[in-house]
Amino acid sequence: METYDSPPYGMAALGTGSIIFYLIILVLLVVSMWRIFTKAGKPGWASIIPIYNIIVFLEIVGKPAWWIILLIIPIVNIVIAIILVHRLSLAFGQGIGMTFLLLLLGVVGYPVLAFGSAKYVGPPPQ
Repeated sequence: METYDSPPYGMAALGTGSIIFYLIILVLLVVSMWRIFTKAGKPGWASIIPIYNIIVFLEIVGKPAWWIILLIIPIVNIVIAIILVHRLSLAFGQGIGMTFLLLLLGVVGYPVLAFGSAKYVGPPPQ
């Protein structure tokens, strides 16, 4: 009969490592959004205030604030989010490639947009 006297330290280390990795990614994305907001001429702190950050994001991409209602509707919100991400890409002078990067690999795309050479050129035309 086996006894398991020692706690599973390996699993605890794995869990702790995952949490630290998650926090690093979270900080990277928060800093990236802060930088994107400041590049667009908006206050960076607005990126960390819930709901207000969406309103400011809508201003950056040139859409009215009432679009926040569309982001609440299931299924519709997915389509609207894709449109908004594409408009963000266009607002920084980028194309469809950046849109796909932001949508599929945001953890890379947002820092590239934030710290790369992309300049805010204003919201794209309707």
